[in-house]
Amino acid sequence: MLLSKLVSERTKEMPADAQIRSHALLVRAGYIKLVANGIWTLSCPAKRICSKIEKIIREEMDAIGGQEVSFPVVMPKELWEESGRYAAIGEEMVRFEDRCGRPMVLGMTHEEAAVHLCKNWVSSYQQLPFMIYQIQTKFRDEARSRGGLIRVREFVMKDAYSFHADKEDLEAYYDKVYEAYNRIFKRIGMKDFVAVKSDSGMMGGNVAHEYMLLTEAGEDTIAICADCGYKANIEVAESVREPIGDEISEDIAEVYTADKTEIAELCDYLKIRPLRVIKAVSYNIKGSDQTVLVFIRGDLEVNEAKLKKIIKKDIAPSNLQDSKELVAGNIGPIGLRLNNAIIIYDKSLQNCNNMYCGANKPEYHLKGVDVQRDMQITAFYDVAKVKEGESCPVCGKALSLRNGIEVGNIFQLGDKYTKSMNMAVLDSEGKAFNPIMGCYGIGIGRALASVAEESNDEYGLIWPMSIAPWHVYLCPLRIDNPEIKQKADELYNQMTKAGIEVLYDDRDISPGVKFSDCDLMGIPLRLVISPKTLANNQTEIQSRDRRHKLNPNTEDTIRVIQELIKE
Repeated sequence: MLLSKLVSERTKEMPADAQIRSHALLVRAGYIKLVANGIWTLSCPAKRICSKIEKIIREEMDAIGGQEVSFPVVMPKELWEESGRYAAIGEEMVRFEDRCGRPMVLGMTHEEAAVHLCKNWVSSYQQLPFMIYQIQTKFRDEARSRGGLIRVREFVMKDAYSFHADKEDLEAYYDKVYEAYNRIFKRIGMKDFVAVKSDSGMMGGNVAHEYMLLTEAGEDTIAICADCGYKANIEVAESVREPIGDEISEDIAEVYTADKTEIAELCDYLKIRPLRVIKAVSYNIKGSDQTVLVFIRGDLEVNEAKLKKIIKKDIAPSNLQDSKELVAGNIGPIGLRLNNAIIIYDKSLQNCNNMYCGANKPEYHLKGVDVQRDMQITAFYDVAKVKEGESCPVCGKALSLRNGIEVGNIFQLGDKYTKSMNMAVLDSEGKAFNPIMGCYGIGIGRALASVAEESNDEYGLIWPMSIAPWHVYLCPLRIDNPEIKQKADELYNQMTKAGIEVLYDDRDISPGVKFSDCDLMGIPLRLVISPKTLANNQTEIQSRDRRHKLNPNTEDTIRVIQELIKE
């Protein structure tokens, strides 16, 4: 590839809207160009990287028995009504009518399409298990796109779906995909990534893992135990908390708290710590006037993902200003009278005594509350966010919190889709049953951006050889010199014939600009030809990560480059 012909532009200017480093560098290096919010065009170098990521994924999916298919981007409404997700998914799904007035959707995931393909075509247990996968464009109307290719609306994704006769078979195959994903991310050059327990979200199912690249630029939070290896997304992470209280429980009494309704000002007024307060957090069920009231320790926050999984409904924070039943800032569990409500008590309150809570009337709280003695609670639930330093649920050691970018996910879906869409096969005795499914996804563009986020320096990107757009940046200095031009052309042709991918900087510009563009684009090897190297019958080879700098004889250059690529 001649750089002078490459449809791309490199710039020193930092994009004004760049929130993370990979976003800035990919724009500056001319890899991506914004079309609309969350919608990007990928230029030739970025497309070459994506193609290499896809090739690695295909090799690993095929190695565990995958069959590549292609599902449609546009699907009829009826397909999603069968699964029940047409009504359950909100504004993220794009809905429209075709020219005949038929309701259609843009695919944001393809569980329904996978079941539709297999339904009736797969009719016997003897055809199980199997896995089908695709690499396909999807559209999800994200409320807030960010980070360049990290969170977008239009994206290319590898999604795979496996079908099984029983849970044991699904679990065995799930483990195979788990290991295949580890190989994929290693092969594309990721270093600091982990697999963590996660929430299955809109996909459904009971078991799910996310692959996270650990980086400060990540918007997900992961709880990690360095001692036993426990790892979980904050949405599902658990911890152990000791009950708060004293040996002797005091009597309940009202205490005047004036207009102190916020936890911080209440604690300052009463000279107590937030962990001594029973906090009330109120939500509404979306599309309903039903209230969800959560009571939790005052130093903790409600984990809404956990809460939604417990109540199996979507929620939104409620506005209590016009409530006739609840006194905002003074809500407590004792003496509470509330119609049409779901009340959840967090595990952090279990066995606590001498606590403070709202008195359900203005300007007053209660003190001396003993949860076991004074509150008739039949069940406690874990709906709290894990905090840094809390005890690991496995070994009891301190947990740490890290930021991460989700680069892949795997789910054990069960029969959620096959049952709702009436996909049945016959067992060995001729009895019909619904197969159970697994689902496995990797975003291609996000994988590219995640590697860029992890592999860069102050000069630009540093692509791993396995996915780099080209292996070598051929950089002749003084290309206006006929001898330099002739030697550069010879080496370009020789490398191309040898299967080495070369970006040939054939521009007649200063060495500084060429070196700067080479560093910014992150090509793994830079091959320099200059009057000095030519006079010595040598070339200069330097790796982008600065680990190698060699001056082989001209006739040995191809061999040395091949060895470096192999290494």
